[in-house]
Amino acid sequence: MQERARPNWALMKVTILKGSHEIGGTCIQLSSGKTSLLLDAGLPLSADSQPVDLSRLSVDALLVSHPHQDHFGLMATLPPSTPVYIGKLARSLIDAPRVFLGEDRYTLDFRHFEAWQSFAIGDFTVTPYLVDHSAADAYAFLIEAEGKRVFYSGDLRSHGRKGQLFDNLIKRPIRDIDLLFLEGTMLHRSNDLFPDEKSVEKEIFQTIQQQKNISFLLSSSQNIDRIVSAYRACKRAGKLLVIDIYTAWVLEQLRQITQNTPAMDWPEIRVHAKGSQYQRLKAYPEYFGDFSNRLFRNRVMPEELRQTPEAFLYFGKMSSFDFIDEFKNVAAPVNVIYSQWLGYLDGTHPDYYGSDQIAAFRSDPAINFVYAHTSGHAPVEDLKRLAEALKPKMLIPIHTEHGEDFSHIFANVVTHNDGEVFVLA
Repeated sequence: MQERARPNWALMKVTILKGSHEIGGTCIQLSSGKTSLLLDAGLPLSADSQPVDLSRLSVDALLVSHPHQDHFGLMATLPPSTPVYIGKLARSLIDAPRVFLGEDRYTLDFRHFEAWQSFAIGDFTVTPYLVDHSAADAYAFLIEAEGKRVFYSGDLRSHGRKGQLFDNLIKRPIRDIDLLFLEGTMLHRSNDLFPDEKSVEKEIFQTIQQQKNISFLLSSSQNIDRIVSAYRACKRAGKLLVIDIYTAWVLEQLRQITQNTPAMDWPEIRVHAKGSQYQRLKAYPEYFGDFSNRLFRNRVMPEELRQTPEAFLYFGKMSSFDFIDEFKNVAAPVNVIYSQWLGYLDGTHPDYYGSDQIAAFRSDPAINFVYAHTSGHAPVEDLKRLAEALKPKMLIPIHTEHGEDFSHIFANVVTHNDGEVFVLA
């Protein structure tokens, strides 16, 4: 007997609203039956890229893969009643910088999910997979409807401190995937200088081991792996790790899920509690609770830093620049360890905080400028391992500037431009 054709409304429709030919700004729409959802709602990284207008878009939910602006930055432009599904820790990490910048916290319909626990959104079943990335609480998603299975990689890697999560996807792959959205940030970038987080830790350790002056590590306070690397390097070198208030608050949020991450009350950590960040504590007492009181039990006094600067590594970018200048008059150079993507310093990212000042450090004779960074994204070799393990019937490039090259590397590649609607039949 010939199978009856399903009506068009029963097919899964797919639209890449943003991200088919650029890194950042990712936003994908899936529709099946009477349900429509978004995979991420990212703010573009490039000033030349126009954000997607989501204000008139009617969707039943947004799935946020992780707390980076290029994946969640447009979520507040959706109709305010739109449910936003996000990890609990990720939601806290999104709130934190807004409070410290004096901005209102998001008042959206947040709904939290748990790793590997499936849940329903209308006609869709969603399963979040915790992944290794430079953002904490990052997820890939398996989305199922109408007998079809879509796997969205989000941003992921295997060379961080949670690499076992990537290895698990290889060892126990999800079967019968009809469509794989695979990120390709590193398709034409090299990770050879620092192939993993352990190599970054080694460079930090070697830099601070024999220092005669203070060291500063400029990195994102939400890159928890990098904080762990700094902490471990300090412990090996017999130094104290100094963090600013914002970094201390970020680490406080990690206690929602683990007690094994460095925190401000660990013996080898001190908090530099002064400046505009301190004013935020006083402005939002209900938000911070007893954090403020506990913070001051672990603070480092300015005279300690000035008397024995060689004893400290200072982590935190938001409050570092003026502080660096205070130590440049000491006989020995200040170590400035830059621990983010070097591309931010090429003059084409004006929105990147402090790029001009950091670039100037590289030619300052009073500063020993050191680069120590590994990417939050998987290199091509790992992407190939993942694709070969999952064996998707169709692979679509996302979060990449080189989608046209995927077909030379992966099997079953199909490319689509932003705005094109296609049916997963």
